[in-house]
Amino acid sequence: MRGVTTMNDPNNILLVGEQDGVKGDFNTLKSMMTYVRYTTLDAIKDITVEELDYLHSPTGNTIGMLLTHMAGVEYWFQLDTFENRDLNEEEEVIWLPGLDLDEQAREKIKGKDADYYINLLEAIREDTYKKFSTRSDEWLYERSKFGRNLATNYFKWFHVFEDEINHRGQIRMIRKLYENSLK
Repeated sequence: MRGVTTMNDPNNILLVGEQDGVKGDFNTLKSMMTYVRYTTLDAIKDITVEELDYLHSPTGNTIGMLLTHMAGVEYWFQLDTFENRDLNEEEEVIWLPGLDLDEQAREKIKGKDADYYINLLEAIREDTYKKFSTRSDEWLYERSKFGRNLATNYFKWFHVFEDEINHRGQIRMIRKLYENSLK
């Protein structure tokens, strides 16, 4: 896998503790995010374009759509937590299909190979980690609106990888449905 650091080295992936010079609460968050991403990338190992574009039902999601969604969610939370803003018009054109997972996404998100999605996920994650390095642990506990509630930045970033875990489960299921469709 690309971008391997000690944090996603298979020998260290299960260790939550200081790695890559990251200490404190950010280390815990980054360790968990890295583990989740490692297992997501493992779930798409050796995937074909046909599998990435497989649509089991007319209103369903493809694996490519879900991977784009994961990147879009992380990008949106970067804007929310680091810049305190929403998508602008240019960003909406790029990210809304993947965020909404609707008919527009089914039309637009297809025909790309695994490297496209992996590079997208890695570019967004690299930017997230750079931005994390500019903040203190106290920033993680700052509160702001999240829907109708208040949430800490820590919770918002937990939600990013929680969303990825849910969609990784869908990816595994879609791969099985694809395999069964070939029988």
